[in-house]
Amino acid sequence: MQLAFFFDQTRCTGCYTCVVACKDWHDVPAGPASWIRVTTIERGKYPHPFLAFLASACYHCAKPACLAACPVNAISKREEDGIVVVNRDLCLGRDACDKCLRACPYNAPQFGAEENPKMQKCDFCLDRWAEGKQPICVAGCPMRALDAGPLETMEAKYGRARHGVGFKYNERMQPALVFKPKAETAALPI
Repeated sequence: MQLAFFFDQTRCTGCYTCVVACKDWHDVPAGPASWIRVTTIERGKYPHPFLAFLASACYHCAKPACLAACPVNAISKREEDGIVVVNRDLCLGRDACDKCLRACPYNAPQFGAEENPKMQKCDFCLDRWAEGKQPICVAGCPMRALDAGPLETMEAKYGRARHGVGFKYNERMQPALVFKPKAETAALPI
């Protein structure tokens, strides 16, 4: 089984509730590390602007580039659910090695502000998942733009779209993500 995220780009308003909920749940201090990030995508110009948001976490790829790049095997992929996890005790830290970050096209590996910070990233809320609960980003989203579950279930429920505005699916890595992309049509004149 491979767990996956679903992201409905048509519903996301860029409120950052997912980011705040994640940082709070995982006790990630204020600073540069954020296990889920929201990017604002602006295109066009008045009177036809276009605005979309992209929520980005670790996509728990089928073939994660970060895993292959780690020289000390601090990153592994769980067979039972496909979640990519990091053993921070084994990690050499950003100052000694940031190969995982350089290998990941989605910038999932995160580092704090402390000296030689160890890599941290989305772990699909393993503690919540073990209790039968959704990841905190999914549970906290007021617009219900996020969902999570087995990849086959997400595809059956939402379709097989793999591309969204600001996101490029990597065929080699196969990120576990299903999209409902926002259409890039010109806004109606005001």
